Amino acid sequence: MSSSRQYSPADRLLIGFQQRFSGFARPGSVAARPSPADEAPDAELDANERRHAAGLMRINHAGEIAAQALYHGQALVSRDPTIRAHLLDAADEERAHLQWCEQRLAELGDRPSLLQPLWYAGSFAIGAAAGMAGDRWSLGFVEETEKQVSEHLDDHLRELPAQDERSRAVLQTMRADEQRHGQEAAQLGAQPLPAPVRGVMRRVAAFMKAAAYRV
Repeated sequence: MSSSRQYSPADRLLIGFQQRFSGFARPGSVAARPSPADEAPDAELDANERRHAAGLMRINHAGEIAAQALYHGQALVSRDPTIRAHLLDAADEERAHLQWCEQRLAELGDRPSLLQPLWYAGSFAIGAAAGMAGDRWSLGFVEETEKQVSEHLDDHLRELPAQDERSRAVLQTMRADEQRHGQEAAQLGAQPLPAPVRGVMRRVAAFMKAAAYRV
């Protein structure tokens, strides 16, 4: 008699969450891609400029945790192997972004958000829910998420101290990658999200940014 256990969909979802959460961020790990900051000169920042730059980078670090979780949750329940592969490839790029933000935070003498487990768990659940709605809706969620992320990166690029070229190089490269992720989702057949859903996403993102800036 076989002793292998038959897992329910809920069991598989929880197992996938546990496996991915346990490895989503390893402090000090080497990024798969060199940080764009490595090619930019350092600059003197006063205490207020340094604190503000660190707050912005902490938001982006938290956002990259959330992005990985969204993609992981969506990929876990995706029905289409091509779309699943796209989601996991994008998650790998988000991991590099996370490591760049972590490196820059260390250079600024600051730390990531203390709420990292909350950002991952909540975003994983949202991603899985979006994926269960169907692959086209899941891709629509990706497209809208990346659009909103690109917008807030534009805001951060305006807010950074003018001389902070190292943080700026990181955010500019991240923005290009996020825009490409959204375009790829559209090309794969993304279903545009209804306006109320887009509004909820903006409110959730605003709460996350306000919390991660400080905590």
